[in-house]
Amino acid sequence: MNASNPSNPSNPSNGDPWSELRRDAVEIASSIQSLLGIDSATADMDPAGFGAALGKLAMSVAGNPPALSQSAMDYGKRSAQAVVTATLRSIGLNREGPVKPVQDARFADPAWTTNPLFYLVRQQHALLEGFLQDLLDRAELDAATRRKADFALRQALDATAPTNWLPTNPAALKKAFDTGGLSLLRGAGNVLRDMATNNGMPRQVTPGQFRPGRELAATPGSVVFRNRLMELIQYKPQTETVHQVPLLFSPPWINKYYIMDLAPGKSLVEWAVRHGHTCFMISYRNPDETLADLTMSDYLREGLLVALEVVEEITGAPQTNLIGLCLGGTMATGMLAWLAGRGEDRIRSLTVLNTLLDYTVPGQLGVFTDEAAVQRLDRVMASKGYLPSDSMATTFNLLRGRDLVWNYVVNNWLLGEQPAPFDILSWNSDSTRMPAAMHIEYLRSLYLENRLAKGELELAGEKLDLTRISQDSYFVSAERDHIALWKAVYAGARLIGGTVRFMLSNSGHIAGVVNPPNPKSKHWVGTAETLPADPEAWRQQATEVAKSWWEDWTPWIAKQAGPQQAPPPMGSTMHPPLEAAPGSYVRET
Repeated sequence: MNASNPSNPSNPSNGDPWSELRRDAVEIASSIQSLLGIDSATADMDPAGFGAALGKLAMSVAGNPPALSQSAMDYGKRSAQAVVTATLRSIGLNREGPVKPVQDARFADPAWTTNPLFYLVRQQHALLEGFLQDLLDRAELDAATRRKADFALRQALDATAPTNWLPTNPAALKKAFDTGGLSLLRGAGNVLRDMATNNGMPRQVTPGQFRPGRELAATPGSVVFRNRLMELIQYKPQTETVHQVPLLFSPPWINKYYIMDLAPGKSLVEWAVRHGHTCFMISYRNPDETLADLTMSDYLREGLLVALEVVEEITGAPQTNLIGLCLGGTMATGMLAWLAGRGEDRIRSLTVLNTLLDYTVPGQLGVFTDEAAVQRLDRVMASKGYLPSDSMATTFNLLRGRDLVWNYVVNNWLLGEQPAPFDILSWNSDSTRMPAAMHIEYLRSLYLENRLAKGELELAGEKLDLTRISQDSYFVSAERDHIALWKAVYAGARLIGGTVRFMLSNSGHIAGVVNPPNPKSKHWVGTAETLPADPEAWRQQATEVAKSWWEDWTPWIAKQAGPQQAPPPMGSTMHPPLEAAPGSYVRET
């Protein structure tokens, strides 16, 4: 692709007319790379290594002057075309520019089409996006660097979108005129408030609108166990009889548990309780420096295994149904493999939601989880013993920056509005910290080395072999999931034994869980007894059903849960109720 190897610019081929220019350009790019702070002294300020990726991109582009020249000429030509088009539109001639506008909610205001100036601004931004993408496509980069550079460029383009700036946002200008400038004063106040109280990020929610135990995490129950790592909640029965086999929820500890008990009518655990299941929920503590040395084995021993013992003691049931979400689903599946390795048959069935078992394709989080990034993150966490909660929040916000960052820049800062009440974003803002030892082990063992899928991961003295799992399982994936890509979830579902029912929902990572029956719900479910190797082959033969997956799961889990009986007591002599749900750990900040 390149005229010569950019990694060796000091030895140009004889007769190469670009050699001197190439050498000078690479030297300039190297200087820029240094200015970006890509050295050992400042690398910890950029743990994911986006600056380094952009530096390598600059070096590659500089090392290929013909390609750069071609891209720049094409960009300049089309930019001139856009200016001509806007000029013609200003005198009443409806001409189309060099870029055909795509549907984009940011540009919904009619002025982006009817006003020649705003039309030109939008065209130029689209042309810049195309120019940078062309440079990236032409660059010679390894796959990891390409992903990082692409992500960084996307963030930069989203940040520089004309909708984010007052002079080039027609809706904000119009509102400022209509309110006599009051919207600008309110927006300036919001900026100052967010700089002082929200690390300079625009608020997604107004504090105090949604509170655990009231508007959120409101399903009645009691904390029946507590240790240094977690509380176990037992939910109060809401039916006269319940199924014999209890149901234990395994949430991720990357966020608070109550995404599985979001709000009345949107709560998966409430749905299960109302369908006659005796439900228990793990609520993990928000760890601080005293828990810096916790490992994944500790989360297994002091989390799921202890919770299972308490469930068995309170209910007297020899088996328990298990349901896990995201990392909580990974750990739940790991516990089944751990129990199988010891010959213990204590789990009746497994349900996993948007859960990766095979990390070959890690989704958008892959840009944060290469070897260099993990090493830098290890250094960052060493001083505190944990990954700060705002680091986790920023990471997940950037994965959907248009919706979770720049949307609120416009709404709060330019329009002077307050964010609309939204229970999911309230949960999303309730971030948690990650213990240093566990987090590095998790990233290295799963994302970098994929040891669980390979049968090489060892926890609490047992090597986990997923093929030894013999229980029936129910896998839920979401077609718009950007964290656990549905095809990656599918690959993990094929690793375990037993009969697998695989479900694809028409939603994203969170809406795939908060998925009560509604007119927009639908899912696809396969008809074959075994999962074919190709996920697209499964998709082709799957049946589309116009219902929430909750409605499909309900009869499936009922068959796993045994006959009806009187509800067990709330707690026991050994594990009496300690306090009302949602408990204390969920309120820790």
